[in-house]
Amino acid sequence: MSSNIVWHEASITKEERRSKNKHQSFILWFTGLSASGKSSVANAFARRLFERSNQAFVLDGDNVRHGLNSDLGFDEAGRKENIRRIGEVSKLFIESGQIVLTAFISPYREDRQVVRALVEDGEFLEVYVKCSVETCEKRDPKGLYKKARNAEIANFTGISAPYEEPINPEVILDTEQHSIEECVEQLTNILTAKGYI
Repeated sequence: MSSNIVWHEASITKEERRSKNKHQSFILWFTGLSASGKSSVANAFARRLFERSNQAFVLDGDNVRHGLNSDLGFDEAGRKENIRRIGEVSKLFIESGQIVLTAFISPYREDRQVVRALVEDGEFLEVYVKCSVETCEKRDPKGLYKKARNAEIANFTGISAPYEEPINPEVILDTEQHSIEECVEQLTNILTAKGYI
């Protein structure tokens, strides 16, 4: 990093933005296997927040790789940099007073911890979208598991690359046992009880 770069303080604080928005700003970090339902739950919950007049935005793994992270691969180094960049972008959303919902496989605990360390206590909520690899493979909406089994995709999480389940996530949503709507209701109840929304 250049020694000629100096942080410029914003004229509007995070606290002022939160006060105007009438809610906290934080990251809901949805992690889980491909086809576990991360994007589906995140987008359905974002709709719920929007209808409650909460400022929220979804950063989706596939969508981000179309632009900001289009230069990254899926090897371990590429995955780590993908998550690092999303962590920095998410931090900006927190500063802007918004709720940011991130839907990324984010297979490594260490990388998720790096993002948690970027923000203040209580601003990173890990949401484990729990679903067995067998069920995810049956769903396979994009045909990726089939390609991974045929060795057409290298480093595919859950098949040829590891996924490290969260040890102590703030929220667990079991999409194998519950519908998207039920998961949204569970998440709404948990965050309301904790005073986030």
